Amino acid sequence: MWAILLAAFLAAPPAGLQLARDQQDRAALQKLIDDAAAAAGKTPNDAEAHYLVALASSYLAEVALEQGDKKLAQQAAERGVKAAEQAVSLKPEVGEYYRVLGTLCGQVVPANVFAGLGYAKRARDAIDKAVALDPKSSLAYMARGVGNYYIPAGLGGGFNLAAADFQKAIDLDAKNADAWLWMGLALRKQNKNAEARQAFMKAVELNPRRTWAKQQLEKTPN
Repeated sequence: MWAILLAAFLAAPPAGLQLARDQQDRAALQKLIDDAAAAAGKTPNDAEAHYLVALASSYLAEVALEQGDKKLAQQAAERGVKAAEQAVSLKPEVGEYYRVLGTLCGQVVPANVFAGLGYAKRARDAIDKAVALDPKSSLAYMARGVGNYYIPAGLGGGFNLAAADFQKAIDLDAKNADAWLWMGLALRKQNKNAEARQAFMKAVELNPRRTWAKQQLEKTPN
């Protein structure tokens, strides 16, 4: 029963949380994090409660990076890492918890390169664990792609690897708007602007509320 409830939750995160991320509403995200942290404090053995803190924190870090606020991104990500580690320790069999942990560790890297050096390996290890536990998770492959997007090719990452991961995520779930968005970013880095625009348009079609997707489409040359 728990697995069924978790699957339903992951398929549709709290509407307020998703909307706040999509509209880049940092104040709303911060309040959601604080509320989730207060709830987790009352139920310290509830893995899902800690996971919600971690997920909300990753959304705030994501928005902060989109807006160029690296300080906030690092603060949010590091707070989320602690919550994700709690979730993992309580339910180590859940791949999604590792995905969020890896995502949060990875978000520290572009926010603070020097601090991120210690997080890069943790990010890769956590996401690899997520893929191993749930090889059919579109979100896990997307997270791995984001990691490869930020890691230079000379260090084992690169835009080609990232695009391959995003394609796998799309193959697993063609309605994953975020995977289409990141595919567009990877394609644009490869100077494939026409293909990038197609990916961005698909992302906007699937999630028209996503501000960042619209911004990326507008800034991509025809």
